[in-house]
Amino acid sequence: MKETRSTCPYCGVGCGVIIESEGAQITGVRGDPDHPANFGRLCTKGSTLHLTASAPVTLQTRLLQPMQRLQRGAAPQTVSWDHALGVAARTFERTVQKHGPDAVGFYVSGQLLTEDYYVFNKLAKGLIGTNNIDTNSRLCMSSAVAGYKKTLGADAPPACYDDVNHASTLFIVGSNPAFAHPILFRRIEDARRANPALKMVVCDVRRTDTAECADLFLQIQPGTDVMLFNGMLHLMLWEGWTDADYIAAHTSGFDALKATVRDCTPDVVAQTCGIRKQDLLEATRLFAQSSATLSLYCQGLNQSSSGTDKNCALINLHLATGQIGKPGAGPFSLTGQPNAMGGREVGGLSNLLSAHRDLANPAHRAEVAALWGVPSVPEKPGKTAVEMFQAAADGEIKALWIACTNPAQSMPDQATVRRALERAEFVVLQEAFATTATARYADLLLPATTWGEKEGTVTNSERRISRVRAAVPAPGNASSGPRHDWSIAVDFAQRLEVLLTVRPELVEGLRQAQPERTLFPYSTPESVWNEHRESTRGRDLDITGMSYAMLDATPQQWPCPADQSVGKARLYEDGIFPTPDGRARFADVQYRPVAEPQDARYPLALTTGRLRDQWHGMSRTGTLGRLFGHVAEPVLQMHPQDMGRRLLKDGDLVHVTSRRGSIVAPVQATPAQGVGQVFMAMHWGEEYLSGSSSTGHRLAGVNALTNSAFCPDSKQPEFKHAAVKVLKADMPWSLLAMAWLPADHVLSVLTEMRMLMPHFAFASCVPFSRMRGGVERAGVQFRASHHDPVPAEVLQKIEHLLQLDNPLALHYVDRKKGQRRVAVLHHGDTSTTLEGFMLAGDTRAQAWISTLLQDALPANPYGGALLLAGAKPPVPVVDQGKPVCMCFGVTDKTIQSELTRCKGSEPERLAALQDKLKCGTHCGSCVPQLQRMVKASLGAPAKTA
Repeated sequence: MKETRSTCPYCGVGCGVIIESEGAQITGVRGDPDHPANFGRLCTKGSTLHLTASAPVTLQTRLLQPMQRLQRGAAPQTVSWDHALGVAARTFERTVQKHGPDAVGFYVSGQLLTEDYYVFNKLAKGLIGTNNIDTNSRLCMSSAVAGYKKTLGADAPPACYDDVNHASTLFIVGSNPAFAHPILFRRIEDARRANPALKMVVCDVRRTDTAECADLFLQIQPGTDVMLFNGMLHLMLWEGWTDADYIAAHTSGFDALKATVRDCTPDVVAQTCGIRKQDLLEATRLFAQSSATLSLYCQGLNQSSSGTDKNCALINLHLATGQIGKPGAGPFSLTGQPNAMGGREVGGLSNLLSAHRDLANPAHRAEVAALWGVPSVPEKPGKTAVEMFQAAADGEIKALWIACTNPAQSMPDQATVRRALERAEFVVLQEAFATTATARYADLLLPATTWGEKEGTVTNSERRISRVRAAVPAPGNASSGPRHDWSIAVDFAQRLEVLLTVRPELVEGLRQAQPERTLFPYSTPESVWNEHRESTRGRDLDITGMSYAMLDATPQQWPCPADQSVGKARLYEDGIFPTPDGRARFADVQYRPVAEPQDARYPLALTTGRLRDQWHGMSRTGTLGRLFGHVAEPVLQMHPQDMGRRLLKDGDLVHVTSRRGSIVAPVQATPAQGVGQVFMAMHWGEEYLSGSSSTGHRLAGVNALTNSAFCPDSKQPEFKHAAVKVLKADMPWSLLAMAWLPADHVLSVLTEMRMLMPHFAFASCVPFSRMRGGVERAGVQFRASHHDPVPAEVLQKIEHLLQLDNPLALHYVDRKKGQRRVAVLHHGDTSTTLEGFMLAGDTRAQAWISTLLQDALPANPYGGALLLAGAKPPVPVVDQGKPVCMCFGVTDKTIQSELTRCKGSEPERLAALQDKLKCGTHCGSCVPQLQRMVKASLGAPAKTA
C-alpha cells in the first residue's frame, strides 16, 4: 500500500489528508496528523473521500474522454484530444476575429489549483486580451476581498486558526462552521473545553447547530448586519469602550463614521434587527471588553447586495477596539472553497491581476504585462459572474469556457443562466464529472483530473499554502483520458497562439523576438507555480521565500519573502497596513435593506445555506448514499407558525415562487427558522429536485428562486435573501419507488432516473445506503407527484431501472384509478426481506414500507399486505431511527435509548455516550447534535436570544 500526502477538496479549512492507494486505485483516506490545519481530523465528507474515488463511482459518473455534440440536444460523441482542442482553438479564434476579444468569457472555479488558475488568467488577459474571466469564488468570497481591501488595504485575512486558542470572545456572524467548516469547529470546541471562560456570540438569521452552542445568540432579521454592527459601535462610543490610542495611531476616517452611527441607537437597532436591547448591549460588551476578540464570518455577510458594507462594518469594530494584530483577535473571513484564496492570489477575478494587483491601476497592468512578456493587459473591466451570464443571455458573449464548476446549478436566477447557455454559440465544459446539470448544455466536454490525481498547490483560509499530490494516475486511457486542468489550458493556449489572428501585435512581437517562443512554456505544475511566485515579489503576499521543496516538507503561510524561512502567522502586529499612509481606513457605511424586500405578494424571506454532509452541487458527495443519511432529500424548512397559518403539515408539497421562478418541494416545520422566513439547502439543483412546470419547462432547483442582485462593490449576488410566496400544491397523484441496487449500477440508474423527472410536476431523486453486517448497501429513491396519473410507460421504465420488473415480483394494477404497486422480496436462509418497491397513486403506506426496506426488517409477516393501500401496516413496524453519526451508523433511537442509562452532568453524559457508542469520536461532525440530545435528556431549556 502506498501513502500520499495531499489536501481535502472541500471547504476552505484546507485539511491535510493521507491517501492510501494500491496500484491505480485509491483504497482509503485519513487525516494527516502533521498538517497544521487539521492535525489528523476529517469531517464526514473528508473521511469518505476514498469512496468517491472508487472504481464503481469513477466508471458511472466520471467524464473519461473528450466528447463533442454536433448539435444542441444531441448525445455527445467521443473525439480525440487533438480534435477537441483543435475545434476549441479554431472556434475561439473565429469568435474573437469576428466579434472582438470580449465576445468570449471564461468561468472557472475555486476548486481549481493555483497553477490551473494562473494559466487560465494568463490565457484570457495575456493572450486573448479580455478580462472576461471570473470564478465561482465571486459567489462566495468577493465581498470579503472588497471589505479587506477597502479597510485594511489588501486582501489578506489577518488572523489564523491558532487564534481560536488565544481568544477570550468568539464573535461568529453569518456563518455556521458546525456545518460549513466542521474541523475548525472542532478546534473551537477544544478551545472552549480548555478555557471555560471563552465566550461565543453567534449572530445569524437561523438557529443553527453553531447557534445552539453559543453563550449568546442574536437571531437577527435578514440583511440587517450593518445596522447591528453600527449599533454596536454606537454603544462602544457611548460606553467609552473604544481604543482611542489605537484609533489615533493606526487608523483614519473615524470621525465620519462616528457621525454615521450616531443615529444607530439601541432602540433603532433592536427594532430593525429584531433583537432585544439587553442582548445587543451584552454582545457589544463581550466584543469590546474582551482581552482578545476573534470574529469568524462567511456567506451570511458576503452573499448580499451590501456584502462589502457588511464586511467593512464588522472590520470597523475591530479597528475601533484595537482587536486586531495580536493573538486571538482580528476579523477572520472563512473561505467556502478549497482554493478560493489561491484564485485571489493569482488575480483570477475579472477585476484583479496577479499577486493582489488591481486591474484599474495602470502601473499594475504594466507590471503584469512585463512579467508575461506581452505589450499590454487590457484595461476594460471584465464581466463578473452574474454579468457574464447576462451578457451571454443577451448575445454579447458568444463563446463560454466553463472549468470545474456547475453554473446550471450554482448560479442565482437560473432562468437567465440557462438562457445564456442556450444562446451562447459555443460552450466548453472542462469537468471531471459527466453528471452535472451544466454538462447537457456543453458543445464540447473536456475530461479533467480530480482529487487524488492532481499535482499543485492550494491556499486555505489562514493564508497557508499546501501541496496537492497525485496518489494515482488519471483513469482511462493515458492518451485519451482526463488531463490536468493547467495542461488542458496550456495546450489550448499554444494552439491559439499559432492561429496568429487573435492579437496580431502580440503574435508578431513573439515571432520577431524568438520564432519558437510561447507565452505558455510550462511542462509541469511547478514551472507554472514558479512564475506565479515571481509575480509576488515585493507584494503583500510575497512568497519568494517558498519553493515546492519547502512546501513538500510542511505547508507555509504567506507572506514569506526571500529573506525568510517561515511564513507569518498573523498580520498587522506592528499596526502598519498596506495603504499609502500605512493606516487602516474606517469605512463610512450605512445600513441598506435587502435588494428585494417582502411585500403582500411575496411575503416570505428565502435564505439558502449548507448541509452538514454535502458540498456545493454534490457532483462528488452526491455519489454516496451514506452522506444523505443526515438529510435524506430536498425540503423547504418553515417556522411552525407560518405553516399553521397556511394549514400545512410536515411533508405537504408546496409551490415556492419568487419573481424569477417557481419550484415544488416538501415542507418541513422547524423552530430554528425565524417567523416569516424559509430555508432551503443550496445543494438542491435539478439533479435532485426537479419536475416540469405547467408550460413544460424543466424546474431548476433552489436557484430558480434566488436573486442575482449584487453588491455594487464586490458584484457578489444576494443568495441570502429572496422574497417568495409559499402555496400548498394540489397534486393528488403521487409515487414513491425505492430499491437496493448493485454498487456498479446504482449511480448509472440514478442518472437515468433523473431523465424521467420532467414527466412529473414534482420529482426528487436521491441515493441512499445502509450499513448491514459490516457491508454497505446502496439504492435509489425516486419520489414524485403529479396532477393526474402519468402514462403506464413511464411507470414501466421506473420498474425496469429499479429492477422491479422481476417475474417473481408482487404486482397490483388498477389502471382506472391510476394505482400501481410492486414489491420484490428476497428469500434468504433465515428471513425474507424487501429488495424494492413502487407505490403509485396511493402512497400512504410509504412510511412503514420504506422502513421495512431500509432497515432490512423481516418482511415475512406482511406478504400480500405490501400491495394494499392505506397508512397502517398489518403488523407494527419499529424503525431503527434516523442516522446521526455517519461514521459509525448510530441512529437517534440508539442514542436516546443509551441516554436513559447515562448519569451525571452534560459533559459526563456526552463522554459516556461516546465511550459506549463511539458516535462523535471520529470526525466529530455530529457532536453539536449529540449535545442537543444530551440537553434534551436532562430537560435543559434551549438558549434564547
